[in-house]
Amino acid sequence: MPLVPLKFKAGIVKDLTEYSAGKVGFYIDGNLVRFRNGFPTKIGGWQEETYTFVAAQSVTATVTGTPKHIQAWRSNTDGLDRIVVGTTDHLYVLVGNVFSDITPLRKTTSNLTNPLAVADEGTIVTVTDNAHGASNGDFIIINSAAATGGISAANLNRLEGYQITKVNDNSYTFISPTAATSTVSAGGGTTIDIGYLIGNAEGLGFRSSDPALGWGIGAWGSFADGPGWGEAADGTASTVSLDATNWSLALWGEDLIINNRNGQLYYWDTSDNSQNTRAALVSAESGASGVPASIRTITVSFPDRHLIAGGCTNLAQSEVDPMLIRFSNQEDFVTFTPTSTNTAGDQRLEVGTKIISMIPTKDETFIQTDEAAYGMSFVGPPFTFSFRLLAVNCGGVALHGAANVDGDVYWIGKSNFFVYDGAIKELPCSVQYFVFDRLQPTYIDKTYASHNKKFNEVSWFYVSTDNEAGTDNPEPDSYVTYNYADGAWSIGSLQRNVWHDAGGFRQVPFAFDKDGKLYNHETGTSDNGSAMSAFIETGDVELDSTGENLFMVDKIIPDTTMTADTNLFVQIKTRKYPAATEITKGAFTVTSTTEKISIRAKGRQMAVKFFSTGTTDEWLLGDFRVNARKDGLR
Repeated sequence: MPLVPLKFKAGIVKDLTEYSAGKVGFYIDGNLVRFRNGFPTKIGGWQEETYTFVAAQSVTATVTGTPKHIQAWRSNTDGLDRIVVGTTDHLYVLVGNVFSDITPLRKTTSNLTNPLAVADEGTIVTVTDNAHGASNGDFIIINSAAATGGISAANLNRLEGYQITKVNDNSYTFISPTAATSTVSAGGGTTIDIGYLIGNAEGLGFRSSDPALGWGIGAWGSFADGPGWGEAADGTASTVSLDATNWSLALWGEDLIINNRNGQLYYWDTSDNSQNTRAALVSAESGASGVPASIRTITVSFPDRHLIAGGCTNLAQSEVDPMLIRFSNQEDFVTFTPTSTNTAGDQRLEVGTKIISMIPTKDETFIQTDEAAYGMSFVGPPFTFSFRLLAVNCGGVALHGAANVDGDVYWIGKSNFFVYDGAIKELPCSVQYFVFDRLQPTYIDKTYASHNKKFNEVSWFYVSTDNEAGTDNPEPDSYVTYNYADGAWSIGSLQRNVWHDAGGFRQVPFAFDKDGKLYNHETGTSDNGSAMSAFIETGDVELDSTGENLFMVDKIIPDTTMTADTNLFVQIKTRKYPAATEITKGAFTVTSTTEKISIRAKGRQMAVKFFSTGTTDEWLLGDFRVNARKDGLR
């Protein structure tokens, strides 16, 4: 019998049986594999970067809190490259190879006299400040403290600050990295300044979206020193959050407009050429008027340049309306009060219960509520903007669940995927049920959309039911990718929280994981020096048109492109019937010089799995062939 070519279409199909998917020529499973020009290939590797954190020594870059959003740009004024990342606890900027904390300050208490107390051999530091207004989990920065009880001044005044572990009416505690060598009831000096970073009261510190506080909210012992058994939980309004902490970051020229979800509006000015300058309240800027006191998300409209706030307080600041859009005066992000001579204004959307996200496109701002999509277009005075309902039953689920691809918007919905390219369309998805059956709905708002333009890919990183952390604040561990050039879907496991595409000063995409480590992607062939387990598996194919006869397969002729130091492995899986026990042959090694593989495998249907497990593997599959002879009906 002549050689039988085995041809497969681009994409993975999980929503059919393995036999049905194979009959129509699809792959059924894969990991760390993409489709390029219709053929499967191992994705590029990634490499962690090392940085200096403020004034510390060079270390592997980590940040405090879980990364939630990222923005990167190059300034034309000073030529500096900046990456800003917002975590559940902080806002950081990376300039050159130095991380700095630019989290806004809630307040500063100046010139405290001997507010520090420590106990001999203890690491708990108690701070007395009658008007601190802090909550458990908030962060502080201490300046000008002298050594106290054997804890050095350098430790007390460290630039990364401290997290508060227990709050009392007029004091609070934090944990020192070194133990005291004596007891001091009132120390630290007479001119101590303490900066209080925005925290729980401003919407920071919430790892997951919880409807309210109660038994089981938060892990046992979440805060050192309390609350313990029999102690009341902190049930003040400042600790109740309906939304997990997240950030909106919008460029205003070479500066940055910042909003933490359900928090206030901040501005980070780069003109002083100092990355140590903290973001400041927009409402405190000169001439500020009507700036919303609480906002769910922001963006900047293009090309007219209005700052747009979605899901915010009304003009009177009397209540938060999660469906209200307010926009600033043109080219003026501090003025939200409408007058007869400016373009500020507002508009309430009708379909949905809350605004999820806003994305500027080529001609309009694309707005998602939880039930619908709107287009917001600049029309000029007297109305400034027009609003049109684009479609319903296509709402968003995550603040960063949509990606802008050259003006087209791709996003994840409650149970499917969509694209807006002038009209809203549901994306045909061959892994739809697989993804949404695995996706944990409680954490769907953590889903992060990414774009890899070089390979025509939009990916969504999501929290799956396979997540090792279970239900205790898990972070995205899986991905689903849509190749919009080939119309092909792929799946896999990879822990990434935020992603930024290549472009500008970055030649490759880069991403943070949940631990705050920064990786350059499409770099090398390994997982930061460790092996990558990549594979692609076909569905079951019949070796003749009827599927009636058994066949003996005795030869595979691979068609591959690979580097000389690549080891690709192949397994042959045969069955007599779709429900019969699968028989696996191999794995057989394929190198760049392999002409054929001799095997003995018998069955009516056959599947093939290609995989690699090394650090130097780089491969692309083509059309392979098998030699098979008819072997009867039984």
